[in-house]
Amino acid sequence: MKKILIANRGEIALRILRSCKEMGIKTVAVHSTIDKNLKHVLLADETVCIGPPEISKSYLNIPSIISAAEITGSTAIHPGYGFLAENANFAEQVEKSGFIFIGPKADTIKKMGDKISAINIMKSYKIPCIPGSNKKISINMKKNYKYAEKIGYPIILKSSKGGGGRGIRIVKNKYKLKENINLVKKETNSSFNDKTIFMEKYLHDARHIEIQILADGKGNAVYISNRDCSIQLNNRKILEEAPAIGINKNIIDNISKICINVCIKMKYKGVGTFEFLYKNKKFFFIEMNTRIQVEHTITEMITGIDLIKEQINISFGNILSIKQNQIKTKGHSIECRINAENIKTLLPSTGKIEELHIPSGFGIRWESHIYNGYSITHYYDSMIAKIISLGENRYIAIKKMQNALTEIIISGIETNIKLQKKILNNKKFIKGKINSKFIKDMVKNIIDQNMHF
Repeated sequence: MKKILIANRGEIALRILRSCKEMGIKTVAVHSTIDKNLKHVLLADETVCIGPPEISKSYLNIPSIISAAEITGSTAIHPGYGFLAENANFAEQVEKSGFIFIGPKADTIKKMGDKISAINIMKSYKIPCIPGSNKKISINMKKNYKYAEKIGYPIILKSSKGGGGRGIRIVKNKYKLKENINLVKKETNSSFNDKTIFMEKYLHDARHIEIQILADGKGNAVYISNRDCSIQLNNRKILEEAPAIGINKNIIDNISKICINVCIKMKYKGVGTFEFLYKNKKFFFIEMNTRIQVEHTITEMITGIDLIKEQINISFGNILSIKQNQIKTKGHSIECRINAENIKTLLPSTGKIEELHIPSGFGIRWESHIYNGYSITHYYDSMIAKIISLGENRYIAIKKMQNALTEIIISGIETNIKLQKKILNNKKFIKGKINSKFIKDMVKNIIDQNMHF
């Protein structure tokens, strides 16, 4: 493990760099022309500019990234999350070029990257799935109407290659089906260069639960706790917590064991996340993410396990160093994503950060690449930071996060901090009464009561 090229930017690139430094591994930071002053770029052992700000010409430019690995003599490439992290072609090209891809094999990424394929594979392993969801939508609308009636309205339309809340529409009756099918196809083609979509039953008040897995591809796999990611806005996660509360231990242990067995049978290698909807004491598989998650931090906080280090060790051929009986959880952790955006319009906010005060204190973790004078552009995702709290219980974790959100100052741009404060102070949230409708209902109550953010 001599040298790792980090094929990403922002907070996750900095997070990877820190683990590499602790492991004594040299780092290479690739960057666009506009990112030359990012923190991880300034801290890396070597840097290579791979193109202009547009992601298609830089962070999605596979030849440029592999060339950077070649000229720096890198051993491996870490994709982080987003960009090329779940691109099977990238993983294949990395391996063919003689480098280690820090993630699963390309074939695994390909199978799990297509939601329809992933669902059918999980069904073959007896993992419960949502009604519908196992075949692409037909060009024959009569068949689509018939299938939707069989599933039962409301249904949800999804892109097979989707992510980040894009390529999703809820349809409440047959009169809106054709129109929304056309809209989702158009959106998914624009976002993912693919028109394949599918439908499934819409579970409107379910919870979004994740199962974190580590596997070495050599017959060893462990379950590293779980997360509740139900707090979403327009199908985008904005607050997560671990572990999930109010779920019978036997139920969650059972689904976790099934996930472990699936990884062993698949010969899965690396970190992996099984995502489920949970309703009426039942789990329904949605998708599997074959890379490190944005919200991996809260799992690390309650277990003390550095998931990036484990991911790197596994990728270099080492046997999983952790046994299931060694994994213990302690306390409760919450993560708030801080986005540069207008919370009323949800449009991204750009500009220079004029003043920045970072929250701190016992049990507070800050993950971010921003600093005083940092300029936020329209080229990249609006998430600029993550605040993570750890308390001996959920109540204390909430209190610590409330304090942190009060302390933080980011001026010069708009952020979603006020929205996060509203969530953390909401009585239903504090009582743990959360599901995928939480923010929608909360915002409606604010409007109905003439309150303001």
